[in-house]
Amino acid sequence: MNAADQTPMQEREILRVEGLAKHFRTHSALFEARRDAVRAVDGVSFSLAAGETLGIVGESGSGKSTLARTLVGLQRPTSGRVHFMGEEISRLGARQMRRVWRDMQFVFQDPYASLDPRMRVAELVGEPLRIHGTLDRAARRAEVARLLDLVGLAPDHADRFPHQFSGGQRQRIGIARALALRPRLVVLDEPLSALDVSVQAQIVNLLRDLQRTIGLSYVFIAHDLATVHHMAHKVAVMYLGRIVEMGPRERIYRAPTHPYTQALLSAVPIADPARRGSHARIILRGEPPSPANPPSGCRFRTRCFKAEPICAQQEPPVKEVGGVLSACHFAAPAQPRQPVSGASDA
Repeated sequence: MNAADQTPMQEREILRVEGLAKHFRTHSALFEARRDAVRAVDGVSFSLAAGETLGIVGESGSGKSTLARTLVGLQRPTSGRVHFMGEEISRLGARQMRRVWRDMQFVFQDPYASLDPRMRVAELVGEPLRIHGTLDRAARRAEVARLLDLVGLAPDHADRFPHQFSGGQRQRIGIARALALRPRLVVLDEPLSALDVSVQAQIVNLLRDLQRTIGLSYVFIAHDLATVHHMAHKVAVMYLGRIVEMGPRERIYRAPTHPYTQALLSAVPIADPARRGSHARIILRGEPPSPANPPSGCRFRTRCFKAEPICAQQEPPVKEVGGVLSACHFAAPAQPRQPVSGASDA
C-alpha cells in the first residue's frame, strides 16, 4: 500500500484543475475574415478533496456553467488540464469518457428541460444502468426503487412521466439519475435556480444528507451566496472567466479580500436586525465587459472602487491574503461580517 492509499478519504484529492480555458470562436458580421474568441473560461485552477464541496459563485456570464460542462467533458477545453482521481481526462474522447462518467456525474440547471418527457421515471433513472450494462431488467427496477427512496420519492413514482411532477420532484429525479452509477463526484450547475425558494432548502438539505451518507464530492455552482454558504466547504468567486478569490468558506464570507467579492457580499442580507446598518452596500458601476474583449491588466478594474493605474498595466498576481487566494493588487480583508443567512438555511 502506498502513501496515498493510507491518506484518510476526506483528505484525498479527487479533482485537480490546472490553467483550464475554454474559448469560443465567433465571426464578425462586418468583417467575415475576422474571428474573435469569447474567453468564457480563461485560466482556472483549483483542487477538490474527496468528500468536499467547492462552491463557485459569480454574476451571469462569469463562466460558471461553461466551467462545469468543461470539467465533465461535455465541452473540450481549449487548453489546461483536468485530473480526476489521478488521471488526466481533459483530452479523452467520448468513448474513453464513458468510463470516467461512471465516477463523475452532472446535474443540470433546469429540471424541466433535462428530463425526456416521453420517458417514464423508471426509464430515466435506470438509463445509465442500462447503457453501462451493469444490471438486468429486474435488478434495474429494484435499483431504481432504491434510488427514488434515497432522494425522497415513492417507489410508485417510477411509473409516472416527468410532467406529472413538481419542479422540486423533477430535480430529485435528476439527482437520482446522477447517482445511479454510484459516482464519486457530482457537478451541479445551478440546480436550484429554477425552483421556488420554499423548495430550494429541501434540495440543499437532501444534497448535504447524501454527501454525509454516501461520501460524495460536489462542485456546486450557484449565484445565490446564501445557498453556497450553506453547502460549500470552500468557495471560488469567478469574474469574466477567471477565479478572483478562493478559500475556506468562513474566511471568504467573514472577511473577503477581493473588491468584487466584497461587493457581492455587501448585497447579502444580514440576519441580525441590530447589525443591518453596520455594512455599507457597495454599488458596482457599469456592466461586466465582453469576454471577447476583456480589459487589460485586471479584468475587474473597469468597475472596481480600488482601481489605480497599475491595475490597467499589470495583471494582478494570485497571492495569499488573510488565509485565502486573491487576484488583486490591493487585496485586503474587509471588516468581518456576520454569517450569511438565507432561505436555504431552513
